[in-house]
Amino acid sequence: MTPFTLEGRTALVTGAGRGIGRAIAEKLSGAGAAVLVNDLDEAAAQETAAWIRAAGGRSEALVGDVTEAAFPQRLVEAALDAFGSLDIIVNNAGYTWDNVIQKTTDEQFQAMLDIHVVAPFRILRAASTWIRETAKREIAEGRRVMRKVVNITSISGVDGNAGQAGYSAGKAAVIGLTKTLAKEWGRYNVNVNGVAFGIIETRLTQPLGEETVEVRGRRIPVGVRAEALATLRAMCPLGRFGTPEEAAGPVLFFCSPLSDYVTGEVLVCSGGLRF
Repeated sequence: MTPFTLEGRTALVTGAGRGIGRAIAEKLSGAGAAVLVNDLDEAAAQETAAWIRAAGGRSEALVGDVTEAAFPQRLVEAALDAFGSLDIIVNNAGYTWDNVIQKTTDEQFQAMLDIHVVAPFRILRAASTWIRETAKREIAEGRRVMRKVVNITSISGVDGNAGQAGYSAGKAAVIGLTKTLAKEWGRYNVNVNGVAFGIIETRLTQPLGEETVEVRGRRIPVGVRAEALATLRAMCPLGRFGTPEEAAGPVLFFCSPLSDYVTGEVLVCSGGLRF
């Protein structure tokens, strides 16, 4: 039995149509939270929301691109309109667009910054007014209500990784954002933490050439070279890659009352693999 409940809490999860994001949304719903699902893929987003509702949970979906400047504000307003509060934000949306630095274009590098740090920044900025005003009212009433932010990063952002100048830079930058917001928002009873994933079995870690993602009309190949996958699996102390459900576990911890006195931290979830 879960030693806590998220009943009465509202969560916003980006990139929740499939993979890790969907597993996070399902775990949060399973613990009792209402979940606003966001994804670029309408069918995937609606499928996640429908699954949650079919399992007895509360969920709505808002399809859209978190890198569009005006969309984060719409996302926050949608959560508040649908459920009346915003207690948990999980900035999970992301993808890889890899190359060695001499072959990395300005567009490619900026795209990695836009999705991995600019979009989370804008979402948190959009949520800040409601969070601050609500917390001030609660504190004046003598109540402590803890809220949660979890930013998804990577061991590429913690350690760096050859061939990922843009991805690693974006994932490192979100760690700086996480630690800064933890200092700014502690006074409002908000825990701000990060989870750094290793190799998790999603379409981003399939053999290169098998999967693509579509971003603003461009098909971008994602994945890892097959020989590199074999090497990474052998390097991992647990001898295997993680599942989306295993990746969602540390995120659930940071979204729960179990982490009420933990903030500004990055938990590495990699099976022991470090680059």
